[in-house]
Amino acid sequence: MKKISCFLILLVLLSACVEEVALPVKVDFRTEIVNQDNTVPVQVKIINDTEGADRYQWTFEGGIPSTSDSKNPGTIIYETAGEYTIVLEASNRDDSVDRKELKVNVKPSVSVGFEINIVKDNFSPVEVAITNTTTGATSYQWTFEGGEPATSSEENPENIFFRTPGTHKIQLEASNGEEIHTVEKSIEVNPLLVANFDYKVPFIDDDFQVPVKVTLENRSISATNYEWLFEGADISTSTSENPEIIYTTPGTYKIELKAANSKNEQAITKTITVVENTNLRVFENIKLGINTAHKGNTIGAYFSTKTRKVYTQEEVTPEIGAKIDIAFFGLNKDFSFNKFSSPDKVEEVALEAIPNATTTKFINKVENCTCGIGISVSEFDAIKDDTLLKTWQVTETVDGLKEFDNSLLPRIVVFETADNRKGVIKIKEFKEGDALSSYILVDIKVQKEVE
Repeated sequence: MKKISCFLILLVLLSACVEEVALPVKVDFRTEIVNQDNTVPVQVKIINDTEGADRYQWTFEGGIPSTSDSKNPGTIIYETAGEYTIVLEASNRDDSVDRKELKVNVKPSVSVGFEINIVKDNFSPVEVAITNTTTGATSYQWTFEGGEPATSSEENPENIFFRTPGTHKIQLEASNGEEIHTVEKSIEVNPLLVANFDYKVPFIDDDFQVPVKVTLENRSISATNYEWLFEGADISTSTSENPEIIYTTPGTYKIELKAANSKNEQAITKTITVVENTNLRVFENIKLGINTAHKGNTIGAYFSTKTRKVYTQEEVTPEIGAKIDIAFFGLNKDFSFNKFSSPDKVEEVALEAIPNATTTKFINKVENCTCGIGISVSEFDAIKDDTLLKTWQVTETVDGLKEFDNSLLPRIVVFETADNRKGVIKIKEFKEGDALSSYILVDIKVQKEVE
């Protein structure tokens, strides 16, 4: 009985000792940035290492969710940049309580961009102002290709100058310490100013005999303003880009162009020579093919004093037909039968009709025409203007229209076009070849057409 009582007393004492030992709470947790990406949106994984707790109260400042009572709350999302506090307060049934705080630094996402603002214009030197529109960055690295300065680490760099013509790249690398973003743009610096011009005259004035209309063709580079000075022309100055002028007095004259832009000016001077008006067109070494060469389209037998070209049969169109003045018919390569014919009567010499043909009077045999016109080879060669031609009354006669052979060389032929321009042909050579290569070689002098 005594042994039982002692055992009971011992159990009571042991029980009292166990109740007095309370289990403490030791709070500990850590965070892990998912994908090591600190840029919003940031995902933070919570790893709970707390001991002795059976109750948990989490507070996630700025996070989603903002609170939790789970032992392992999982992953918290932060959508706004900033520094936030994570708090865990844990306890147990023995009323043991512990608390811990951790800071989370959430960085903003980087949106990189900038605007280029050209100060004044694109003529060298070009001044460029930069407007930085980047957000979320904490550091900047600028590269200005060909610029002054060439680089900058300022958020808003000072104005840059580009002096070399061409395309220049501007690059920005922006970083938030976690990631780097790059954007590149370019500017164009116009070529350096160069003053230059050419001039041209109409086809009808290409002999530069007065009056001459001249069109200035401005070939200046990077110019915006023009000042012309004309010596001897109908106007003395102009500010047009491509002016027109007229010369009425023979001579050699200066044309000066001052070209400018907002930053530079340059001048250039050229000369032009215009000569006295002879009212005479001179064509030398014109080939006119015989019948078979013309029809075979190897050497044409038609000539236009307006277009200054020889035409074969297949080249004649209604438009060209109206401009043909001279039609030659050579029967064969032996030149036993030759004749100049009015364009509207070529069918009479077995040539195909010319569409829109006009009338030209011919004197094939001046020596037999009894028409009041006589001209020798030496007189032909001496013609320098239309003084002699103006005195002629070209009258077609039966004898004057007759064909000729190659027995007389050189041979002189007189004509008058439908627009009353008088002219003279000198046959210099009867060039005998085969049926497709035989031709006569002629020089022609004729009064100018009226504009």
